[in-house]
Amino acid sequence: MLSTLDEDRITEAVSRCETATDGEILVVLAEEVSRYREIPLAWAAAFALALPPIVLSLSIQPLADFAASLWLTGQAAATGEALAIALGLYAAIQIVLFLAVLAVVHIPAVRRVLTPKLLKRHRVAKAAHHQFAAVSARAVGSATGVLIFVALADRQVQILADAGIHRKCGEAPWTMAAQAVATAMKGGADPTAGIVAAVDICGAALAEHFPATPGRTHDFSPRPMEV
Repeated sequence: MLSTLDEDRITEAVSRCETATDGEILVVLAEEVSRYREIPLAWAAAFALALPPIVLSLSIQPLADFAASLWLTGQAAATGEALAIALGLYAAIQIVLFLAVLAVVHIPAVRRVLTPKLLKRHRVAKAAHHQFAAVSARAVGSATGVLIFVALADRQVQILADAGIHRKCGEAPWTMAAQAVATAMKGGADPTAGIVAAVDICGAALAEHFPATPGRTHDFSPRPMEV
């Protein structure tokens, strides 16, 4: 996902911030939280159902040729045969379209572009909450933890904090931190810089309300965790 150098930059930022606070800052990186398998199926079905009628409605000549064939047959059997051929051809076109679009949208880069942002946000939020619950279960004597969850391929970030932190800090620091990561990922130049900025913002909030006390140790490694 990120290079060793990028992970070192994040580790250094977390270590620096945690020297000033009893709070925990944990960065979790995911490439992609879901394969979104329903997306290729949805796009394939939409194209197969919608595209043939649209093409037919915009193309006059095929309809004229079909009408002319009906006038020239003059027999019910011939008309039925022509209709059966037309329906069979229509179904074949739909099947070919479905399979072609399914194959194209299965390409990860294409699927990511065609996946709605709302669905990505929902899946990333769900994964982040699951990760936060797992981390909280392992924390010992700490109710001042912040999780920075970044899904790099999805270009989504979720920042979650313990209830005790919300009572002191409110929502503003986490919103600012999430925006820093989102802006960096949107630009695509250096997402690590956005993560480091988010760590600094979270660290400043923790240091203000939960300053470091002598002898306090942190439960988690400052190095980002990959899932």
